[in-house]
Amino acid sequence: MTSFPTTRRRQLSRATRNPPRRFHLVRHVDISGVSGTGIVAEGVEWSDSTVTLRWTGDYPTTTVWQDGIPALLAVHGHQGATAIHWLDP
Repeated sequence: MTSFPTTRRRQLSRATRNPPRRFHLVRHVDISGVSGTGIVAEGVEWSDSTVTLRWTGDYPTTTVWQDGIPALLAVHGHQGATAIHWLDP
């Protein structure tokens, strides 16, 4: 019989704040030379702070950031060269 490794499941808290909010990820300087400048992705911050990000460009990709905006900016913020522009209040 085949056994599969157990997967640690992350428990997210119940929604306790406002509805989801949309945003653009705007790159002011393209440090990596890959994504260009301007709006490089569209995103949604969900009510539990999880973020879904849809990259624009020739190879659109969707990513999920369970640790929210801080984690997303830690990886893609390029030390202040990228900003979140909120579309919803």
